[in-house]
Amino acid sequence: MNNSQLRKLGVPDFLIAEALAGIRSAAEAKELRGYKLKQFLPALMENPAEHADDPHFGPLATAVMTAEAEDLAPPPEPIGYRTWGDDIDAEAHKQMREACSLPSARGAALMPDAHLGYGLPIGGVLGLENAVVPYAVGVDIACRIKLSVLDVPAGYLEAVPDRLETALNKGTRFGVGSSYGRSGRQHHPVMDQDWSITRITRENKDKAWAQLGSSGSGNHFAEFGLLTLNQRDEELGLEKGEYLALLSHSGSRGVGAAVCSTYSAIARNKLGKRQQERFGRLAWLDMDSQEGQEYWAAMNLMGDYAAANHAVLHKNVMDLIGAKAIAGVENHHNFAWKETHGGKEIYVHRKGATPAGAGVLGVIPGSMADPAFIVRGKGNAESLDSASHGAGRRMSRTKAKAKYTFGSVKKTLAERGVRVISAGSDEVPGVYKNIRQVMAAQTDLVDVVARFDPRVVKMCGDGSRAED
Repeated sequence: MNNSQLRKLGVPDFLIAEALAGIRSAAEAKELRGYKLKQFLPALMENPAEHADDPHFGPLATAVMTAEAEDLAPPPEPIGYRTWGDDIDAEAHKQMREACSLPSARGAALMPDAHLGYGLPIGGVLGLENAVVPYAVGVDIACRIKLSVLDVPAGYLEAVPDRLETALNKGTRFGVGSSYGRSGRQHHPVMDQDWSITRITRENKDKAWAQLGSSGSGNHFAEFGLLTLNQRDEELGLEKGEYLALLSHSGSRGVGAAVCSTYSAIARNKLGKRQQERFGRLAWLDMDSQEGQEYWAAMNLMGDYAAANHAVLHKNVMDLIGAKAIAGVENHHNFAWKETHGGKEIYVHRKGATPAGAGVLGVIPGSMADPAFIVRGKGNAESLDSASHGAGRRMSRTKAKAKYTFGSVKKTLAERGVRVISAGSDEVPGVYKNIRQVMAAQTDLVDVVARFDPRVVKMCGDGSRAED
């Protein structure tokens, strides 16, 4: 009997394993086959207590009763969360409250760039005890920001902008499905790691290799700009002054999305019917389960892969202008970390939020026309050591495309000294919140170390859907 037949008999996906185990046991004992089995399973699902002692199907009956008890249990009282900033839509708060109702929720915060997402809002921070939520990490697992400070003069921005544009065009790939293909494969030690840790990573290794060094659509970018430090920074090893820098935003591409969708589906199928209806994309995996450990291993591999994407992109672009990095800062968002807060070990999900532990460096970008900032975290316990990951959208992509024409915006930006090679109308500056207001709302979370002003910008310009 296959999964489809079991579903028709009323066995939900999250109990199929127990049903199949019972069928195998009954078959070995040469009991309960064919028509009788088809009559028996619906009866068990209807009255599981009557079959709890069955030698073959007792575990299935017990699992049914456990699921029913979970469904009938009163929902947990949601934990509280603090919000930074006040320009946050009601739907984002609704999503955050729902996330705070998860049984394992132990801490939460909402960053000033927050807006509606899938499952957890973008800008949402959620600490869970012994559990991880794939969609609270996100589809673009380990989406990452990387800034390299270059050893060539800042004057390149005015003197050779065409050369910088050519480097971005030749050294990058953008868009859904974009890749270097088998013949143009890039190289990085991440591809020598163990990709067989899960079925989904093993099956997607070739795709990951083809996409190594590329970027997706939506808000992914690579850009040259002017980095300004107002005083020497010992950790960066940079003196006060102006520098040419390369800034990029990309993640784990198609394989990251496959990991998220696969393990989120597994998580949903493990919930009871009412929990599935209530939590949906907030479905979780217990960390003491095989599936939880598989997801954790795959997520961390995606973290290494996303970092490798940036490393390859930066090397390619810098080689094209004959530059080397003399300093740099990079950080994930869309990731989960095992951390200790309030004396308790929890899994901190930062969905579009930047790690900001005490002394931790990070980068918070604005838009193609507004500055990004190198920041140093203050380790604020109320935010679970987090800060915003950018300015945050104030307008949906659909509304943006209806309101803006990229050609006219591109002309306006050129007049302001920003050369945009390619982008979509859904990524123009007007769709984002004011980054200066966002930074002002989180002065208790981070200190600003340096400012980066974009000058030559490349994004996906084919109008394809966003991956993150």
